[in-house]
Amino acid sequence: MARNPERRTALVDAAIEVLAHEGARGLTFRAVDTRAGVPVGTASNYFANRDDLFMQACARITDRMTPDPVGVEEAMRPAPSRELVTELMRWLVQRMAADRTSYLAMLELRLEATRRPALRDRLNRTFRANLDESVRFHREAGLPGDADAVLVLYLAMTGLLLEHLTLPDVLTGSEAVDAPHTDAVLDRLVETVVTRIIPAG
Repeated sequence: MARNPERRTALVDAAIEVLAHEGARGLTFRAVDTRAGVPVGTASNYFANRDDLFMQACARITDRMTPDPVGVEEAMRPAPSRELVTELMRWLVQRMAADRTSYLAMLELRLEATRRPALRDRLNRTFRANLDESVRFHREAGLPGDADAVLVLYLAMTGLLLEHLTLPDVLTGSEAVDAPHTDAVLDRLVETVVTRIIPAG
């Protein structure tokens, strides 16, 4: 297997693009080579098989979706409150929208995981660890709400993100053609979600 780490990362990023635009069925070594703009056969030198490619894409998407620690530190400067939780959830929506490709690719991986046990196990571990980390972070930051509230917030935000990044008109209405209107609707929805789930405190 080839060991150029920069080339490997570029190929995995290309695989994520293929997943987002062509779906899991379209993820082939040839498609990755084409998307990356490299000679045919390059991807096959870096990945053992399609399962390996799926796993590498999963790991890379997780890295791309993880917030920068400096950004987290800055976001956590205000005192713990329900309002801060609202701002954190708005930031989550902004980050996911900014890398919509990763989000859509992860949706493809989740669907593909229903047919690939190893990928399903990997995603189960990844998402369970993320949820546990969210609960830990919430508690240690002194934010209002217990573990159950964090779980319900996670489920609600997952649904909101799914609609916003796949069928946005469901939430904003088909007339929402301008970004300011869409942003205002999303801001209100996020605030409603947090207000209904997280207690004031």
